[in-house]
Amino acid sequence: METSQQTQQSAVLAAWNKRPLIISGPCSAETEDQVLATAQRLTKTGKVDMLRAGIWKPRTKPGMFEGIGAKGLPWLQQAKKITGLPTTVEVATGKQVEDALTFDVDVLWVGARTTVNPFSVQEVADALRGVNVPVLIKNPINPDLELWQGAVERISRAGIKQVGLIHRGFSAYGNTEFRNAPMWHLAIEMKRRMPELPIINDPSHICGRRDILQTTAQKAIDLEFDGLMIESHIDPDNAWSDAKQQITPEVLAEILDNIIWRKEDVPSPTFHAALDKLREQINHIDDELMQLIGQRMNIAEKIGEYKKNNNVTILQTSRWNEILEKATNKGSKLGLSAEFVQKYMDAVHMESINRQNKIMND
Repeated sequence: METSQQTQQSAVLAAWNKRPLIISGPCSAETEDQVLATAQRLTKTGKVDMLRAGIWKPRTKPGMFEGIGAKGLPWLQQAKKITGLPTTVEVATGKQVEDALTFDVDVLWVGARTTVNPFSVQEVADALRGVNVPVLIKNPINPDLELWQGAVERISRAGIKQVGLIHRGFSAYGNTEFRNAPMWHLAIEMKRRMPELPIINDPSHICGRRDILQTTAQKAIDLEFDGLMIESHIDPDNAWSDAKQQITPEVLAEILDNIIWRKEDVPSPTFHAALDKLREQINHIDDELMQLIGQRMNIAEKIGEYKKNNNVTILQTSRWNEILEKATNKGSKLGLSAEFVQKYMDAVHMESINRQNKIMND
């Protein structure tokens, strides 16, 4: 006969394997009434698989609300007892891991400020040895995939079998639209590197505000993310932390209802035949692009030889501005965004500079 602990582990594993996996709850556990009321209203929507709540909140500046602490863990325990929802919290130290597990937290996650520090990740990993609990790992604050991957490896080496990723965006200079720039290409690269790991999107921390939550969540689903973590609160405007990005459980349900849940594939020969034909065209164009870029670099090297022989600097700012302006205007006429053209030309320019630098200093 299955024990209550085995039953709970089965429920947690079922939720972990569900697609899409939806995790929601308040940014911070504030009071017992707030946690229980949020959990009950989330359960009533029928949309949520796990309950989240911040117990310890690493903040940017001192004096900000840094979480209620371990006294909030019994509230989560009670919420699970009432609703049946598995619980998940962020941990940053070995002591926090021990406290969370003492109060039967089902899933742990490593936050962005912890992922950025290998010593902190190792401390968490050491505390997890011999424990059977799923662990999610948020991307580091800075756009460094090696740190993210390294955190996964440290947790996995501690013996944790169920490991997943949370994409919550990255801190970036000049970013104005999002609280944390999504940098989707980095999340896609992690999916490529570790396709066996589930990855869920955290639009709350990417957006930092409510009005673009749905469009960001939709993009994540379109990119085949395995689920969403969205913060919800019974009274978002008066939340003790991150008030602007939280929504009520009922608004969460509306957002989830309006998302188009796309399939990874469809068993249609006609669809696959059409797709294969178009992909083959892309393959040919990519081959031609590589040939052309290779030719461009050969010319850049010849220019480097002339510059070397005449003691001329590699960087010619006026020439680069001319090229960039021309490319941006041309790209606009072809329907290419200025941002894409800028990134593409920057990459090509840096490769040209590197090649010329090698010639100049060989």
